[in-house]
Amino acid sequence: MPKIKITDVILRDAHQSLLATRMRTEDMLPICPKLDAIGYWSLECWGGATFDACVRFLKEDPWERLRKLREALPNTRLQMLLRGQNLLGYRHYSDDVVRAFVGRAAENGMDVFRIFDALNDLRNLRTAIEATKAAGKHAQGTICYTVSPVHDIPSFVKLGRELAAMGCDSIAIKDMAGLLTPFVTADLVKALKDSVDLPLHLHSHATSGLAEMCHLKAIENGCDAIDTAISALAGGTSHPPTESLVAALRGTEYDTGLDLEAIQEIGMYFYQVRKKYHQFESKFTGVDTRVQVNQVPGGMISNLANQLKEQNALDRMSTVLEEIPRVRQDLGYPPLVTPTSQIVGTQAVFNVLTGKRYQTITNEVKLYLQGRYGAPPAPVNPLLQQQAIGNEEMIDCRPADLLKPELNRLTQEIGSLALSEDDVLTYAMFPEIGRTFLEQRASGTLVPEPLEPPPRPSEPPKAAPTEFNINVHGETYHIKVTGAGHKGQAERHFYFTIDDIPEEVVVETLDELVLTGGGAASGPRAISGKRPKPSRPGHVATSMPGNIVEVLVKEGDTVIAGQPVIVTEAMKMEAEIQAPITGTVTAVYVVKGDTVNPDEVLIEISPTS
Repeated sequence: MPKIKITDVILRDAHQSLLATRMRTEDMLPICPKLDAIGYWSLECWGGATFDACVRFLKEDPWERLRKLREALPNTRLQMLLRGQNLLGYRHYSDDVVRAFVGRAAENGMDVFRIFDALNDLRNLRTAIEATKAAGKHAQGTICYTVSPVHDIPSFVKLGRELAAMGCDSIAIKDMAGLLTPFVTADLVKALKDSVDLPLHLHSHATSGLAEMCHLKAIENGCDAIDTAISALAGGTSHPPTESLVAALRGTEYDTGLDLEAIQEIGMYFYQVRKKYHQFESKFTGVDTRVQVNQVPGGMISNLANQLKEQNALDRMSTVLEEIPRVRQDLGYPPLVTPTSQIVGTQAVFNVLTGKRYQTITNEVKLYLQGRYGAPPAPVNPLLQQQAIGNEEMIDCRPADLLKPELNRLTQEIGSLALSEDDVLTYAMFPEIGRTFLEQRASGTLVPEPLEPPPRPSEPPKAAPTEFNINVHGETYHIKVTGAGHKGQAERHFYFTIDDIPEEVVVETLDELVLTGGGAASGPRAISGKRPKPSRPGHVATSMPGNIVEVLVKEGDTVIAGQPVIVTEAMKMEAEIQAPITGTVTAVYVVKGDTVNPDEVLIEISPTS
């Protein structure tokens, strides 16, 4: 029996799970020589959310991070997580972008591409697998494990055979929610090993407290490699500790051959590094067995908690967790992993907070129900599908087949800000934050978010009142502060009510304090004006607090009932607000970037006489 191989996720999934993906390259490089000497099968160090976090928060070039890690780890395979046709973004990209991205990642030093699709729609993996093989790199086809009436061991074995037929070099079982149980793991691993002649890897999060037992059962039944995290960033929504597995297998036929004491020394380094990122610590660092009931991954739970906190509705968490399985059933039981976890979770929050299921349907759910993410594992709720997309044509082909080549267009759009093809691909992944990053780089103004709150003054200021009246232009408003985000952030959210209407401001730390609408403005502006309250059928309002993404009409336009007039964004998901009646637009009270609340008129429509 060959020795068990280990992929350590300390440089990617471990800090993504526990520290909001905030670990900086400067804290990785000093320990790389010791990591490189361990003899891991691979080190996962890129992909997933790391690309986004580098550009958005750390103000690092993710491509430069990859090049530095390649140089610092010359003897170890580097591994990344790739979302198939989604790459590292949140939409499907054209095939030319997928091929370019994989090619550049390989050229910059990536060895192993773990490629998955949230729906296990293998059509969405084809181009990325072909590009990986064309680059001479290791293509690891991935099965997203989940539990539902339509997911069973034979269906997963079928996926394994199809991945092998597509030319994959190995197969990974991706248990992103920690749903595997030990004896199911044994049966699944044995069935795959009996049916597919490829190395098998297991990736299982420690959320439910069962992962270590699953590891042992997998190993006993022929699994070739296990994902772990060095103990300083193990457990909870991360992974079982590397040191524990090495110790458990030492002296057996499954001995990893790794130096336990050397790994422990590395663990002490990351123990100190973790302290630097305390403000980003997940609150879900222990065992959470609820995942075995609601099937919600721990990382998704922390994201839901943040979303509900922003809506002043954290007390509704239990109701949301009960709603998620119902939404998942309506959508045909998709595995809950990026981006489907965000799609299902946010729709569940909308359903709970609006008080009526599917009163507001996000654009992402509409696209999903139309087939633009791929084929759902099971039939979707036909009534919901009709409500969401009406008589729009369903997509039954590979979604990317509908996309025209876009690399040349993206190159022209970003222009001289892009100094290389890597820069163009950064812009492709995240157009808004990518452009901002490249602009700041060009002007020399890249500044990462602070690791620590600013120092306190020697004499603390007196506490501001939390309830007061203000007089503006002769009108008196009653203000009540209801909450505030964490101190020390580059953008700090403050929540309050004006005459019992919920409002929000974001205070940005620049050269001066700037009040903006969700960070969208460049100078002081009101979050929302004193808009009238809805009182008649032609008043257009939103059911959720959020931001205006786009205003689709102007005064004087004629609209018909059901026509989209505004696109809003709440909790990172977009939704269209439709005209309630047919008529003429007589007033528009919002512009792009405004923050809006329920019980405000956003547009007035006068009925056709």
